[in-house]
Amino acid sequence: MPEEGVTPTPLYRIYAAVTGALGPVAWRRVRRKLDVAGIAPERQRERLGQATLPRPEGQLIWFHAASVGESLSVLTLITRMGAALPQAEFLITSGTPTSAELVAKRLPPRTRHQFAPLDTGSAVRRFYDHWHPQAGIFVESELWPRMLVEADRRGIRLALLNARLSQKSVQGWQRFPGTARFILDRFTLFLTQNRQTADNLLAMGADPDRVRPGSNLKATSAPLPVDEATRDALQSMIGNRPVWVASSTHKGEEEQVLQAHKTLLAAHPDLLLLLVPRHPERGDAVQGLIDAAGLTSARRTSQDPITVQTQVYMADTLGETGTWYALCKLVFLGGSLLEIGGHNPFEPAHAGAAVITGPGYYNFAETYAQMKQGGGAREVHDADSLARAVAGWLENPAQFDGARQAASAYVASQRNALQAVIDSLCLELELTGPAETR
Repeated sequence: MPEEGVTPTPLYRIYAAVTGALGPVAWRRVRRKLDVAGIAPERQRERLGQATLPRPEGQLIWFHAASVGESLSVLTLITRMGAALPQAEFLITSGTPTSAELVAKRLPPRTRHQFAPLDTGSAVRRFYDHWHPQAGIFVESELWPRMLVEADRRGIRLALLNARLSQKSVQGWQRFPGTARFILDRFTLFLTQNRQTADNLLAMGADPDRVRPGSNLKATSAPLPVDEATRDALQSMIGNRPVWVASSTHKGEEEQVLQAHKTLLAAHPDLLLLLVPRHPERGDAVQGLIDAAGLTSARRTSQDPITVQTQVYMADTLGETGTWYALCKLVFLGGSLLEIGGHNPFEPAHAGAAVITGPGYYNFAETYAQMKQGGGAREVHDADSLARAVAGWLENPAQFDGARQAASAYVASQRNALQAVIDSLCLELELTGPAETR
């Protein structure tokens, strides 16, 4: 356990005072965003620590994740942990409407979702007064100081799972070593994505006895769900046409993807692009880019059919990415042509796809390094190199099949790590059975 009676640093006291003073301002901003997303007022108040569900009886294990990717990455873990701990109940908190919507569709048994409280004293206290979790597991880089300190004060054992920290973040924390150690000492266990993150935590002042290099939790997640009826209907419309997917694209990337597609059409006039924006609410803006590029298109939200004239099919919906990967195994994964950090390559690889990425994938640097080395992924830098990479796989089926097999083999090699994660969490957080329940 973290040390008892450690005195908060002056910087932490300043943070606590500032967040307390600015709490009403933060709440107004958050409420406006939730209003726009159509979140009911009572659920909005979960951000103030006001629960909308009762606390279940017995042992409650709490997972906190930032947004969609982090939230979905723990669902398989919760399912497996639930089987190992049949008496346990689970709570997932996250901060975004999109994560809440997707998690609600895939909740494991004995699991419920709430929006995370703002990191103010009153909201955090209300949250803990209601939920009383036995353990808290923070996913990736979500470090909220008041939430962590209050949990430790109440004797809640904490773990940081799938930990990753950018170099910029590490350098920022290193400017305040005393406060960094104070915050990190609230954790009982750190399970990192790779050796580099483990070294970064140690450089920030984490206790070496609590830091353990691990694997990327997203590698152990279950494959994305597939709507077979939708897949079959679209496949019927597509027929034997060649197809590629540009998935999870961001503002500033679609222009390059569309330029690459125009280049490809010169040699492959029947080629279809499935364009999947990361944020479906950008659908109108992306449609404008397609029109400006002079390409014919159909749109998922408009229920447009794919015809022989359709050059781009825009899938501007949420939660259907697994269906698009089932339709096509040649995937460009966005968030990477710009310095965004990339997105989860395990999802297309789980579906048997080979992956193309831009250079800005720093959140998955170690993963892509191994996938590229094995031949399951390729790196491009602009529209021209993207077009060449897609054409190379379209025109060389044997090479493409080898890339797909390499991507699948890499994912398979990572799956055994999940049981080790569960064993470490149960041991260090004392999640060993009914005797530990509240």
